[in-house]
Amino acid sequence: MTTLTKILLAASLMAAHTGVLHAAVSDQEAKQLGVTLTPIGAEMAGNKDGSIPAYTGGLTTAPAGFDKGKGVRPDPFANEKPLFSIDAKNADAYADKLSDGQKAMFKKLSGFRMDVYPTHRTVVYPQAVREKTMKNATQAKLSDTGDTAVGASGGIPFPIPKQGIEVMINHIARYQGPSYVIPRYSAYNVDAAGKRVLSTQGAWTLESPFYSQKEGEPTLYNRARTNYSGPARRAGEAVMTFESVDGEKPRRAYQYLPGQRRVRLAPDLAYDTPNPSTSGMSTMDDVNLFNGRMDRYDWKLVGKKEMYVPYNTYRFTYAADPDQVFGNAFINPDFVRWELHRVWVVEATLKPGARHIYSKRTFYVDEDSWAVLSNDQYDGRGQLWRPGFAYLTALYDADAINTTTSGHYDLIAGTYYINIWPSTGGVVVSDNMTSDSRWTPDSLAGSGVR
Repeated sequence: MTTLTKILLAASLMAAHTGVLHAAVSDQEAKQLGVTLTPIGAEMAGNKDGSIPAYTGGLTTAPAGFDKGKGVRPDPFANEKPLFSIDAKNADAYADKLSDGQKAMFKKLSGFRMDVYPTHRTVVYPQAVREKTMKNATQAKLSDTGDTAVGASGGIPFPIPKQGIEVMINHIARYQGPSYVIPRYSAYNVDAAGKRVLSTQGAWTLESPFYSQKEGEPTLYNRARTNYSGPARRAGEAVMTFESVDGEKPRRAYQYLPGQRRVRLAPDLAYDTPNPSTSGMSTMDDVNLFNGRMDRYDWKLVGKKEMYVPYNTYRFTYAADPDQVFGNAFINPDFVRWELHRVWVVEATLKPGARHIYSKRTFYVDEDSWAVLSNDQYDGRGQLWRPGFAYLTALYDADAINTTTSGHYDLIAGTYYINIWPSTGGVVVSDNMTSDSRWTPDSLAGSGVR
């Protein structure tokens, strides 16, 4: 455990015994940013044996053959070979760098394998975001309710977090570009018999008003809309959601159903409501491995660990043929790149009297991107149920990331799914958000008409 991790863990434990810490970090602590920490809060140095390198600015050069107009990014590491592979036979030797979910998958899923490649810290944040993050360090604090970032805008709210909920707010507020579009994605479910079914197909748009240059404190982290084009029974449906910075406000969501020819307010599209995009194989707050309000859980910052996570997964994210990619029980290991990275570990335990199908959730949050890249989810009996993964690619032409592509393995049912898989549809990032008029209920009805 690094010195920094020990300090932060001590602060977390102190908070647990003395009450919630609401204050921003001191000027002295904030001076670590840009020196021993990157401007967004990751440890600048590599680890002791060099298997995690020092951060040197991320990946900003596109490989040959990249056509920005198409949004499909060639793998900059396509010529690299795995350093080694982990499977059921040797998993115990790597146990300290695996999640409980990964360990269970080696035992449960015959033939499951993780190919581990050299680690590349490819994440880049724009200069303006780095500068705002450094300001947030001494200005942002939690509200009296303990679930809202006050005084933060335009950057990571808590680059030096002291509590688990601060890490999770960073995840929700992570930078993915002002406007982020997947023009044509697919979501697939694979049942216990190994049969793959197209759950949904459509276009996904995410915009981040939190990173707007407008004056005043932002009220929204992001706004998202999905326009379904398939399968035939879903074509024409549309969903729109708004994630408030105010942690006490419920999610604002709207849904358009062609059969009813009207837009309805859909406050139930949150928490553990079955997600229509995956035909109910996941919950609404499983999108991006977590999203939405955090009021039903108690959040504990466990500390940091080195862990193998999906990283620089260009081969999987932009693969063309689902027949090659999706196996009977898991994604074809030839397509998934695993790397060793440092992650924040946050445990969420369901509050007494609160309702959710997951009684406990453990999140592993990448230090460089603040994205949850892995999580373990437990059922009401406390049994490990659904380990999940998000597949990170750095958008080297846009100083942003894609971690929207994600999914879970159901260890009890023997099924799995992948949601918002771009494939050859690509990912397009723009500095310009669309007009607010596109984010009205009326506009949702117009876009969903078939």
